Formats: sequence, C-alpha cells, structure tokens
Amino acid sequence: MAMTIKHPDISVQLVGQNGNVFNLMGIVARALRENGFGDEVDDFVSEVTSSKSYHEALAVMMSWVDVR
Repeated sequence: MAMTIKHPDISVQLVGQNGNVFNLMGIVARALRENGFGDEVDDFVSEVTSSKSYHEALAVMMSWVDVR
C-alpha cells in the first residue's frame, strides 16, 4: 500500500543531516513554513512528538513531505 504524502510538492534533504529527531523535525517544519504551510506546523510537531519511536517519527515526517 502506497503512503500518501500531505505535501508531496515539498522536498527536504534529510539524508546526510544530523539524525537527531529534533533537528530533522526542524528541517521539515522550516520547509512547511517556507512553502506557506506555517499554520500546519503545530499539527506536524504534535504528530512527530507523539510518536512512540524514532522510526515512527521518521515515518510521520515522510507522510508530510517528500524526504530525500
């Protein structure tokens, strides 16, 4: 089953970045703001911080934007 991405037109480079979940979350949040979706950042952050594991948090990020 294919995952639906909320904002597939927003691409972020997470590979090669500091893998700290808060750093990665900040990169995605910044991309959302820069692309006019700042009003959705609180929902995004809430969803990520509610994740039960690092891998779940990454999956949440990948469900919001195109992750490279």
